[in-house]
Amino acid sequence: MAGSPLPLLFLDVDGPLIPFGATREQRPDGYPTFGASGPNPLVTRIDPAHGPRLRALPCEPVWATTWSSDANECIAPWLGLPELPVVTWPEPSDEDERYGLHWKTPPLVRWAAGRPFAWVDDEITDVDRAWVEAHHPGQALLHRVEAWRGLTGADFSALDAWLRRNAG
Repeated sequence: MAGSPLPLLFLDVDGPLIPFGATREQRPDGYPTFGASGPNPLVTRIDPAHGPRLRALPCEPVWATTWSSDANECIAPWLGLPELPVVTWPEPSDEDERYGLHWKTPPLVRWAAGRPFAWVDDEITDVDRAWVEAHHPGQALLHRVEAWRGLTGADFSALDAWLRRNAG
């Protein structure tokens, strides 16, 4: 349907943008840094080339991170992104977590309000996928990224293909 809003892209920071937790064998030389530190030294571990790649995706990006508004203050300028909407997190439900559901999952489905969305995070599980399928009437891609590696070219290709298929 022409004129439909673009799909949402819910973007986590720690893991997808800022890799962490690699073993010595996975990253023998440590994590790369991409310049002098700014307001937060972790930001220099974010590849600034991710900015143009994110801007090229046919979507409406939204910060879905515990960085909250700090993502707009520290990360958006580093990546050359405009200020993005930020998901405000409610208190997590012990019941959801008891069954293995990630605490972000219900708020993201509420935020999407039926719109197609892709969610990029390093903590997504099959429980989250099943819950979204049962509770979200639109299309959804829950794309898990390895925290130790962060977003890769293959991740961007998969996101781009899915977003283009689901763009109005």
